[in-house]
Amino acid sequence: MLAMDSRAPHKFRMSASSLTSIASKLAPTGDGADRMHALFRRTAAHAMTQHSASSPSSVAIIGGGPAGLMAAEVLSQAGIKVDLYDGMPSVGRKFLLAGVGGMNITHSEAYPAFLSRYAERAPQIAPLLRAFGADALCQWIHGLGIDTFVGSSGRVFPTDMKAAPLLRAWLKRLRDSGVVIHTRHRWLGWNADGSLKVSSPEGEKTLTPDATLLALGGGSWSRLGSDGAWMLPLEQQGVGLAPLQPSNCGFEVQAWSDLMISKFAGAPLKNIAIGLNDDVPRLGECVITATGIEGSLIYALSAPIREAINQYGSATVHLDLLPGRPVDKVQAALSKPRGSRSMAKHLHSQLGIDGVKAALLRELTSADTFTDMALLAKAIKALPMTLVKTRPLDEAISSAGGVLFEAMDERLMLKQMPGVFCAGEMLDWEAPTGGYLLTACFASGRAAGLGMVEWLQRKG
Repeated sequence: MLAMDSRAPHKFRMSASSLTSIASKLAPTGDGADRMHALFRRTAAHAMTQHSASSPSSVAIIGGGPAGLMAAEVLSQAGIKVDLYDGMPSVGRKFLLAGVGGMNITHSEAYPAFLSRYAERAPQIAPLLRAFGADALCQWIHGLGIDTFVGSSGRVFPTDMKAAPLLRAWLKRLRDSGVVIHTRHRWLGWNADGSLKVSSPEGEKTLTPDATLLALGGGSWSRLGSDGAWMLPLEQQGVGLAPLQPSNCGFEVQAWSDLMISKFAGAPLKNIAIGLNDDVPRLGECVITATGIEGSLIYALSAPIREAINQYGSATVHLDLLPGRPVDKVQAALSKPRGSRSMAKHLHSQLGIDGVKAALLRELTSADTFTDMALLAKAIKALPMTLVKTRPLDEAISSAGGVLFEAMDERLMLKQMPGVFCAGEMLDWEAPTGGYLLTACFASGRAAGLGMVEWLQRKG
């Protein structure tokens, strides 16, 4: 038998006034109306004319990350019975991992810049963020009794920098509202009759909820439950999908020399800038690895680098090793007499270039470059590094690809599978690190929850 909540399923009967109350609790103010806000307004209006109707209100949420948990909160506050299933021994595991070293929950930058982080999917993410963006997310966190602060980079953190207290407070709220969480329950797809197939410690089970939310994460960090195995069942149902690819990932070069690997693998590259094509170089830092390069600066450029590799077989980025100095000043410093000093000492004394930066100059330029100070200055300001492939998907911080927005309606319900909704990282969008990933996961989970409320009301 399937282990379910002992309480008998109740009927979904909501008045317009109760819906309006729920909307006021869940919806932030000040960002303007959008389609997600309109969903609740339409639901309330529908309730005024359909107040005598009732329908079963049992939903299954597959996946216990931020998107699934946020949808569970929306649905439970709407009086709907929620059972949440996760294949891992506990929920929120990737969320907790994201908190290691500091829980960056969102970002404080202005909305236009914030939205631009979602690149070509910005038009689809925009209504989700207008309904529940960075400010609303912070207000929601404060409602859990967790204070936040803005760091010097503009990133927003809980005051204690930890994810665990936030998750504990959230799970208590969910359980208090009646959400039942089933761990070690892995979704396997659909049976022929449309019911859900789930494996559990007690064996395979069948679920027949009135609506289902899939919030199964992307394809990275499979040890935490995000393995992309959901792609096959959805593909078999004819759902439009984009292939999963690494995002916020490291890249490989063709090959480093043995000297580079033995002495500098793991060495940080600080105070540099990296550019791709004609884009303005970004300032930051990264790390040389045994196979190539990774770190926050390269993660920020991972999407265009990956797409260039997909199209052309490789991508050449340019490293500015001295972003604070113009090329003419660099050349002037290099042209000073060095006497009997070696070029290594000359670079160090005149420009402060040594260690891994000096090693990269030797690795990525010819010997002739060091005999021509104009060429060497240009190399210091725009050192070409050719990247040939991404690191494996499972190593990436996040993934690109997944369920196409074009396969869903405005409620995030699959067009050809009524009653099945999708949210979170399994949707086809990507964003850099800095709080943008989590914000969109929260926002899409909330939007899907609101969409499910409306769909259940109309279905009844």
